[in-house]
Amino acid sequence: MNIGELAKHSEVNLETIRFYEREGLLPKAPRTASGYRVFPVEAVQRVRFIKQAKELGFSLKEIKELLALRIDPDSTGADVRKRAKAKIADIDEKMKTLRSMKKALTELTAACRGKGSISECPILESLNAEKP
Repeated sequence: MNIGELAKHSEVNLETIRFYEREGLLPKAPRTASGYRVFPVEAVQRVRFIKQAKELGFSLKEIKELLALRIDPDSTGADVRKRAKAKIADIDEKMKTLRSMKKALTELTAACRGKGSISECPILESLNAEKP
């Protein structure tokens, strides 16, 4: 199948296919004499795998590792589980950071009257303040 068909069946755009190919997530497709890429049918499943892994928060590097595990005869489900647990821990840390950011911004917003001179805005003052 050509790149357009792969993109359509995978529900991504052409640039995404090219990007995955450049990044090594998708093997370089052989080209016809006229220069068109010819992708195997299995490429659809691989692109969908990449897309779903991204939706779960895996980075491109992590997705490469997961793809490598799929073809490594010595890898086990425990290897995949370990990576999934690491991703969960990463997400938990990001959520903790986001909660802290929300709390700080909520407090600054509450301190702002929404009136008066912009130079007296506690939100802008806080952003301009030097950290200890």
